[in-house]
Amino acid sequence: MIESLQYLVSGSLFGFAAGFSPGPLLALVITETLMHSRREGILVAIAPVVTDVPIIAVTIYILSKLSNSDTILGILSLAGALFLGYIAYESIMTRDVNLGIHQVKPQSIRKGVITNFLSPHPYLFWMTIGAPTVLKAFQVNIASAVSFIAGFYVLLVGSKVLIALLVDRSKNFLKSRTYIYIIRATGIILLCFAVLFFKDGLRMLGLF
Repeated sequence: MIESLQYLVSGSLFGFAAGFSPGPLLALVITETLMHSRREGILVAIAPVVTDVPIIAVTIYILSKLSNSDTILGILSLAGALFLGYIAYESIMTRDVNLGIHQVKPQSIRKGVITNFLSPHPYLFWMTIGAPTVLKAFQVNIASAVSFIAGFYVLLVGSKVLIALLVDRSKNFLKSRTYIYIIRATGIILLCFAVLFFKDGLRMLGLF
């Protein structure tokens, strides 16, 4: 029970950080909300639920075949730490948010799915962070693995839906100090996870 809760919390924190971080999908959520309605923005926000299923399945399958190799898992863990560190740095150093909304044409949920499917972030996350964590959770119990995935997507989609609602009510939310502080806070969260993944990678490589 405690283990499942830990994976639920970590998945939720990852989802929260990913949901508020600026990127192509968030730009589409905001554009649809501004140009059409909050309903359209919310529809785009659920795109990851559709696109990430095959990504998750493939990465978990591949890594399950390599799960006995501490060297490979250690390298992936270090790669995940670098990926998280990069995003954390960008988030912490955020001074202003410019999503290029005016340069983005009106998009549908189909475009949202395509955008997320072609973005490198889901692949990098699930290959270096998500899938290894899910496999580790499976070693504890199935509930832990399900908790991580559920927590991640509830907060990922929920955060983007919340942004759509806030933008619908106030067009100035994106330029507010509150949003900037939220992004910086997610950067600190990701930095902490980066350190943990870095230590795990060194440990699996026998260097720590």
